[in-house]
Amino acid sequence: MLGMSTAEVQADRPAAARALSKKYTAVVVLKGAGSLIASPDGRLALCHQGHPAMATAGLGDVLAGLVGALLAQGMDAYDAACLGVWLHANAGAQEGKSGRGLAASDLIPAIRQLLEEQAPCLK
Repeated sequence: MLGMSTAEVQADRPAAARALSKKYTAVVVLKGAGSLIASPDGRLALCHQGHPAMATAGLGDVLAGLVGALLAQGMDAYDAACLGVWLHANAGAQEGKSGRGLAASDLIPAIRQLLEEQAPCLK
């Protein structure tokens, strides 16, 4: 999407996230160990939570669906991406404690629990 190699993106992930956001005039999530959320207005957030067991098929789809659901509820794109990444990463960290690779569906109960626990913060 940027015309550069994976190694170049990994060498400066914040710059890559910002470049994607600017190029497409959109909020961008660059997943990985230390997921980044970049906004076209220059804001950049970093999420250190997560677990290596999250490196499985379908977990990005869960994140996309979660952010989409937050957007559908009227959240600002940057806030929806930040909250979605946080929920996704913390659910993965919680479920990853079992020490096995996660299935996408493993995150759903943990995300629901986190939303219930954090609901007062969302009002």
